[in-house]
Amino acid sequence: AQLVESGGGLVQPGGSLKPSCAASGFSLSTYPMSWVRQAPGKGPEWVSDINVGGIVKYYAEFVKGRFTIPRDNAKNTLYPQMDSLKFEDPALYYCATGGFALWGQGTQVTVYT
Repeated sequence: AQLVESGGGLVQPGGSLKPSCAASGFSLSTYPMSWVRQAPGKGPEWVSDINVGGIVKYYAEFVKGRFTIPRDNAKNTLYPQMDSLKFEDPALYYCATGGFALWGQGTQVTVYT
């Protein structure tokens, strides 16, 4: 069982990215999911949670109104949408199953001018 993130990249302030988090070896539809980030020199920082059905979502204050975390259980994939990116957003972004039992390898997000 594994989670594989992709779709990070370079973006200017105010830009958008839509990475993905694909599950293999298990069904994503049975797990609540989390999105976590870690900037260089800092500890992990919780970003968002989404419940199994994709209806109930929670967001950290610093991304509220800018990030969303839709899921497509039929495709076994999470599709975080990151809009209005800021200079303080660059980090390695991870998806994880509820309870943080399983983590992906992370995808890098960089904001530049």
